[in-house]
Amino acid sequence: MPDRGGGPTGPRIRAGRPSRRARALLVTLGVLAVLGMVFTMFAGFWTDWLWYRSVHYSSVFTTTLWTKIGLFFVFGLLMALAVGLNIWLAHRLRPPLSAMSMEQQSLDRYRMGIAPYKTWLLVAVACLVGLIAGASAAGQWRTWLMWVNGVPFHQKDPQFHLDVSFYAFDLPWYRFLLGFGFATAILCLIAAALTHYLYGGLRVTSPGARATAAATGHLSVLLGVFVALKAVAYWLDRYGLAVKSSDFKATGNWTGLRYVDANAYLPAKTILFCIAVICALLFFATLWRRTWQLPVIGFGLMVLSAILIGGLYPAIVQKFQVQPNEQAKEAPYVQKNLKATREAYGIDDTKVTEYAGKSTTEDKTKLRDQVGDTASIRIMDPNIVSPTFQQLQQIRNYYGFPTNLDVDRYAKDGKEQDTVIGLRELNLGGIPKNNWINDHFRYTHGYGAVAAKGTEADAEGRPVFTEKNLPSEGSLGTYKQQIYYGEKTTTYSIVGGPQKEVDYSDDEGEKTTSYQGRSGVNLDNPVNRAAYAVAFNEPQILYSGAIGKGSRILYNRTPKERVEAVAPWLTIDGDAYPAVVNHRIQWIVDAYTTTNGYPYASRTTLGDTTADSLTATNNSRAVVAQQNQVNYIRNSVKATVDAYTGEVKLYQWDAADPVLKTWMKAFPGTVQPRADISADLMEHLRYPQDLFKVQRELLTRYHVTDAQTFLSGSEVWEVPDDPTNDSRSAVPPYYLSMRMPDQSAQAFSLTTTFTPNGRDNLSAFMAVDSDPRTADYGKIRLLKLPTSTTVDGPKQVQSQFNSEQDIAETISLLSRGHSKVEYGNLLTVPLDGGLLYAEPVYVRGGELKYPLLRKVLVTYEGRTAFEDTLDEALNKVFGVEGSTTPPPKTGNNPPDTGNPTVRQALDDAQKAFEAGQEALQKPKPDWSAYAKAQDDLEAALKRAEEAQAKADKAAGGDKSGSGGKS
Repeated sequence: MPDRGGGPTGPRIRAGRPSRRARALLVTLGVLAVLGMVFTMFAGFWTDWLWYRSVHYSSVFTTTLWTKIGLFFVFGLLMALAVGLNIWLAHRLRPPLSAMSMEQQSLDRYRMGIAPYKTWLLVAVACLVGLIAGASAAGQWRTWLMWVNGVPFHQKDPQFHLDVSFYAFDLPWYRFLLGFGFATAILCLIAAALTHYLYGGLRVTSPGARATAAATGHLSVLLGVFVALKAVAYWLDRYGLAVKSSDFKATGNWTGLRYVDANAYLPAKTILFCIAVICALLFFATLWRRTWQLPVIGFGLMVLSAILIGGLYPAIVQKFQVQPNEQAKEAPYVQKNLKATREAYGIDDTKVTEYAGKSTTEDKTKLRDQVGDTASIRIMDPNIVSPTFQQLQQIRNYYGFPTNLDVDRYAKDGKEQDTVIGLRELNLGGIPKNNWINDHFRYTHGYGAVAAKGTEADAEGRPVFTEKNLPSEGSLGTYKQQIYYGEKTTTYSIVGGPQKEVDYSDDEGEKTTSYQGRSGVNLDNPVNRAAYAVAFNEPQILYSGAIGKGSRILYNRTPKERVEAVAPWLTIDGDAYPAVVNHRIQWIVDAYTTTNGYPYASRTTLGDTTADSLTATNNSRAVVAQQNQVNYIRNSVKATVDAYTGEVKLYQWDAADPVLKTWMKAFPGTVQPRADISADLMEHLRYPQDLFKVQRELLTRYHVTDAQTFLSGSEVWEVPDDPTNDSRSAVPPYYLSMRMPDQSAQAFSLTTTFTPNGRDNLSAFMAVDSDPRTADYGKIRLLKLPTSTTVDGPKQVQSQFNSEQDIAETISLLSRGHSKVEYGNLLTVPLDGGLLYAEPVYVRGGELKYPLLRKVLVTYEGRTAFEDTLDEALNKVFGVEGSTTPPPKTGNNPPDTGNPTVRQALDDAQKAFEAGQEALQKPKPDWSAYAKAQDDLEAALKRAEEAQAKADKAAGGDKSGSGGKS
């Protein structure tokens, strides 16, 4: 054609087709996109491998990976072969061409269209179903490992007399295989039917036979396989009754056989199994008879039998045999449920003791001296005083404490004492300027532990610190203070390279450091840098000059994350806690093995059972396992995470647990024997809170051992709501050192209370020995109060506190202005047959941004005291003289000083304190005078503090911050 444009001529370009350059560009972009996706997948895999290798748990990664790969290929290949073979066979059995009907003429277009691509289409369909099946099977890696490595429980279920391991390890795998078989049979049936229809083996509208003999035989065999699998399902359902869930008003989420299961469902499943086997044989017989008449009749009878025998008959038995006399019929099965549930949750050895709830000593003054021997009453509430730690010991804004501190015990002068402890962790929100270098290179770690006596406060209501200042110093001795791994450390850091890190700051200036540990992944390798740049979506990792020789990236830094990663088969407790062990800060993490297959044991939802008022009001307080349902749990592993190196160690705690033994076979070498636990670490291990909460929830019903009492519901208890706040959630358990009536000395314990269902009076007190160095560790003791008398429960005690006029007026005064009263833990202590309640009361307000202990509430046998100190309150309750004596000076009280201004201010403070006490001791307390005295006291102490600070500064004295102030 002539050139109509008048310009230079060139090669012709076909309309609608891109140029060679455009095609090359598109191909290049496509290749780059594919390479990008491949490298993204590689980056995820490679960084995971590098991380597991860095923590020395590469065997966990490889075992899990190869198990998933094996399951993917085996079951994916089986599915692909089964579907592909049936499509090929249906095509092979197609009928010869015959007179074309309208239906066949329509299908002929599709046959001709796919004819050139039949092989590719067959491969594509087989691969697609294989990929889906393989991915589903790979998700069953835990089920496979438990089945192949399962060890016996050496306990048999009461119905079928099979070892519990059959239900815990074998039955889940058999059910997966059965489900896979059903999916394969259905997909093969659909694929074969469509192929037969496409090639004329099946006809819908054409005249003559609806199916050829070959199609009839082929589809009948597949239907026979499906029905045979249904027969297997009926047989397994018999055993499944032992772990079947059903709601039962007396037991909640019941697991196991009831009367109707044993006498109706069980025989029905056996009968249906036999019918399904016969029906499957009838389908297979069509290979010879070439008719569907008998198998269709058999299948119809099986469906009818399932409705009548499997559905209607059990309903009739329940309605006419069980309901008229339910307790008598269900009692034998409830007895089995009682036994199994108590064994599965470790509450079968609970010691229940009748407790009077009333003191037998007439002269109550004699009991005053017994209080100190009975319990170390903790007036520092770890869930209240975190802001006080923050204000007095934060030192720098880029440090912070967790919302809930922890309770541990440490020796002081050869005597152990309950201690409130927290770590000064990194708080990125408080650094001077947020940018990538500051967030990930300079500010990388926290510094030091802070600890205070649990049973004391100073004259101003502040904690008596036993470990304080920066660097931390005190009774914990020397230890590695940098905290690179902690509960608040949720972002990655790059350390050890050319960029120096901020270690800590003091009056002399900023101290820097460079990480010397071997933790984390080395970034010297450019491939590693590229992989982490992609995995973290942070391109600067690839080219930043702040990364060089020796740089290492730290991530997965919370103790819970690290233990979950190296032991994905464990359920992790919601509260990791720190301890100074062998001159290092170690996070201690409790971990559980669980199963949902313990026959006859009732199920519980871990997330619901472990929730309490702390998890309801505090987002940082984790709830274990959320909605996981289990009916067996053991605290089988104690784990530690080094706060500096991040090293994770798993210790076998429950050597008898078959679930742990199974996982140790699957992952050999990952769990160290209990004998490797050092004596120093053993001193700080404790009974875990989440296990305790699960057990106490079960004990609200399963503290009884008689089926008739259990069914009557007359002994059902409940965990009371926390009366100290408005969350309307369960009261949390409390750690304290105390002595139960049958113990000769105090033991570190975890305690809680119970109330009757729907009432507020006390029904029982529960404590478990939490010190692993004692022979009674883990022993649950229940003090059961008589039902004939009424003993005040926590809610009633709190109401009594709030309703007494003198106390209410004092609370009102303490709440004046912008002040806020906060109630601490309401502790319950058994004493001489009665129950002593103690509760610290804190005030936060005015210029203070943190709570200070101002009062202590104590009640015993109806006598209530609301005093400045615990000693005063106890003296008043037990009628001992000297309740108005000012509290003794403590380690945080101001030292004697030669500064006349400070001395005068302290004298004024003492006079104001005495004036306040005198106002309270009048027949009718003079609240106006008391309020004035408190204002004078606060002003005097403030003057003393300011004067002392000026003197210290002038003398170059204390540089540790407010932690040492009075």
